[in-house]
Amino acid sequence: MDVRITSLLEGARAATGAVVIVDVFRAFTTAAIALDRGARRIIVVATVEEALELRRKGVADLCMGEVDGVKPQGFDFGNSPHELTGADVADRVLAQSTRAGTAGVVAAERASQVYLGSFVTARATAAAISSSGAPDVTIVAMGAQGMARTDEDELCALYLRNLLGGRQPDVGAVRSLAMTSEEAEKYGDPARPHFHPRDLELALEIDRFGFCIPVHSESGLLIATRDP
Repeated sequence: MDVRITSLLEGARAATGAVVIVDVFRAFTTAAIALDRGARRIIVVATVEEALELRRKGVADLCMGEVDGVKPQGFDFGNSPHELTGADVADRVLAQSTRAGTAGVVAAERASQVYLGSFVTARATAAAISSSGAPDVTIVAMGAQGMARTDEDELCALYLRNLLGGRQPDVGAVRSLAMTSEEAEKYGDPARPHFHPRDLELALEIDRFGFCIPVHSESGLLIATRDP
């Protein structure tokens, strides 16, 4: 298995093989919690307008996501794992739009298979890829708005690569590094209340879930579901 790590939107556009789009803070942690709480599926879109239009047409029930970290006007939920832990999303279809994670999924047009990547589903994602027999894997660390690299996404990409190589990283060390990153400083800052401190804690519950989140195309839409 050939495993490569790339970064940002340009990396997503160039990614081939089985592709993991990593967004730890916070998109794909939020998606994992929504699916764990019973959401039926998540429609992944690049823009706020697309998400709202899907809800207007009745294709999606709810919208979640962010622009510059803040819940867009008209959305039901922000890009907050903490918020989703108390949300009633059972059997609902969500449309998700973020500046980094979902934009990366949409950009990964050359992939043979796409997975949503974060620490909470990392081990299950690596296991699914290993079981699939994929010869080529690209892990894309999306960073801030898909434009600037961030420690937590790069660390998650390295963690995934080690798991795919049969190695067992020190989970505590990985978590400690992510906790002391520049991006982590946002959480709990009174000037930025939309970055809830519990979001940080939830995003760093490494390997919390035993499922991965593959994405498939259906009627022109990118659909993320829980597997198994």
